[in-house]
Amino acid sequence: MGKGRLEAFSDGVIAVAITIMVLEMKVPHGTDFEALAPLVPVFFTYVLSFVFIGIYWNNHHHMLHAVQHVTGGILWANMHLLFWLTLIPFVTGWMSENHFAAVPVALYGVILLFAGIAYYLLAHCLVRTHGRESLIAKSLGADFKGKASLPLYGLGIGLSFADRWAGLAVYIAVALIWFIPDRRVERTLTGAHEDQ
Repeated sequence: MGKGRLEAFSDGVIAVAITIMVLEMKVPHGTDFEALAPLVPVFFTYVLSFVFIGIYWNNHHHMLHAVQHVTGGILWANMHLLFWLTLIPFVTGWMSENHFAAVPVALYGVILLFAGIAYYLLAHCLVRTHGRESLIAKSLGADFKGKASLPLYGLGIGLSFADRWAGLAVYIAVALIWFIPDRRVERTLTGAHEDQ
């Protein structure tokens, strides 16, 4: 099957998830800067979650450029990823409304962990379908970031119960690891086009 519908559907779902998150920021009733104070935790969690969803969208977009077709298994692996991404607005709202209490911060990490696992499974499903010598396999390489993220999320979840700020710091560290542009797919695709 072609990959166009998978890309379009994924883009739409991710756009809706971001829209739902921004709707959590209620307009304050006051007209001074003090009226914005209650929105600080909401805005912080929105920014963090926006960055995470943006990272997933960017990498998903790049990854699909390195493949030619999809299978039924890939469609379900992609749906699995989208399932976890659509839960990010819920845990984002719960965490901000409860001022970063331990359990909401830990659950935020659980959702990020399962989204990371789902992304990893999707990537490896694409490699299995296209082969070890394919552009997607070469693009992913050893997938250090993907493999390192999962135990870091686990560490953040555990730390959240001892010190919620330490748990959040680990999640932010994972975002920073991924925020640094990953040029593997672009380099691989550029090299493939130059070889033709």
